[in-house]
Amino acid sequence: MSLLKRLNEQSVITEKEAPTRHEKVVPYRHEISVFENFRKYVMNELNNNISIEDEKLMEFIPTMAESFFEKEGERLTFEAKQQVIKKVVDELTGYGPITSLLKDKDVTEIMVNGPYHIYVEKKGKIIKSEAHFRDNEHVLQVIEKIVSPLGRRIDESSPMVDARLEDGSRVNAIIPPLSLVGPSLTIRKFPESRLNIENLIGFGTLSREMSQFLDGCVKGRLNVFISGGTGSGKTTLLNVLSNFIPDNERIITIEDAAELQLGQEHVVSLETRPPNIEGKGEVSIRDLVRNSLRMRPDRVIIGEVRSAEALDMLQAMNTGHDGSLATGHSNTPRDMVARLETMVLMAGVDLPLRAIRDQIAGAVDLIIQQSRLKDGSRKITHITEVVGMEGDTIVLQDLFVFKQTGIGADGKIEGSFVSTGIRPYCADKLERYGIHLPSEWFVEEE
Repeated sequence: MSLLKRLNEQSVITEKEAPTRHEKVVPYRHEISVFENFRKYVMNELNNNISIEDEKLMEFIPTMAESFFEKEGERLTFEAKQQVIKKVVDELTGYGPITSLLKDKDVTEIMVNGPYHIYVEKKGKIIKSEAHFRDNEHVLQVIEKIVSPLGRRIDESSPMVDARLEDGSRVNAIIPPLSLVGPSLTIRKFPESRLNIENLIGFGTLSREMSQFLDGCVKGRLNVFISGGTGSGKTTLLNVLSNFIPDNERIITIEDAAELQLGQEHVVSLETRPPNIEGKGEVSIRDLVRNSLRMRPDRVIIGEVRSAEALDMLQAMNTGHDGSLATGHSNTPRDMVARLETMVLMAGVDLPLRAIRDQIAGAVDLIIQQSRLKDGSRKITHITEVVGMEGDTIVLQDLFVFKQTGIGADGKIEGSFVSTGIRPYCADKLERYGIHLPSEWFVEEE
């Protein structure tokens, strides 16, 4: 059996042979030793050529392979040698076994569950990858390679970390003792090219009428909240909606790990900072929200609201900072309102529930519900307007909804985007900005 095939079997493990979370993969010792020896050989050569530029490293490694394989590669086929070279190149210039997954345009998410089980999301479906790491230490080395350039750390005293790759992809890592399956790594890949509203229409995320309505809402400086579950496409939609913001406005973005890619020129991106090893120096989203209001923003965009910063965000929206955008986790627009109430209470301020609801009703104009459906597709299922208060209840009204009509033979969900026939309460405000909403958008379909 060739080394190429056997090296692949180091990573291609059948379900029958796949290890449990407590078992280890038993590699082919001879073949793996060739890989390890070549890696050590390259490292020694690099130590003697420390001035080599990073961009030339990928050319340098195959050159060194010729002399190495003259001694140790007599039994290897050409393809096997190329596979060994590729693995070493990925190890030293990329992120090991997941390098090829990061380069695969069809892969949108990578999930490493310990060293031996790697799953990916392709076209909305989660499948098991053929790649795997050597051991726990190998995964830790890759995690360290990702977080170190950002000034972040991960160890037993700080076993969780959020980070990002150079292309903006979001990274989360958690290691033992919190993770019982070994170091766990999750990477939400960022698209190579910035998506626009036409892309989302083409994907079936929303209809053209909905897109034109949202365009008007952003330009009309409505406060918009995007809600949805994990992986539903909230950040992608936030990026797309930000394209509607005029170029002459000053935008402040606030995120845990910066991943928004705005096309405007006048953008200030702020990112939180975790505490240091002594537990000091933390800068939270709430701290950044407060500071952003002193930076003369025309728009404040918060990547995700999940805690006490909700109070500061609502106060900002209610004190002249119109046109703000934010995201949060929830299953329905009504649930998002309830979560906002809960998050405000987490601020530790003794406010009556009626006062909190008044803040929400006065601040948030529109809630966009983004959902990932069973077939893996992502759709805007509700565009819901916050009308105001009626007694002690916040009144919501759906303007557009996605109506599912069935499931096709291929498993794809069938349905259409329809108007509820209700003219938006915010139409008068948009008219003051010169934005006219055609009446035919709001005719209830049979």
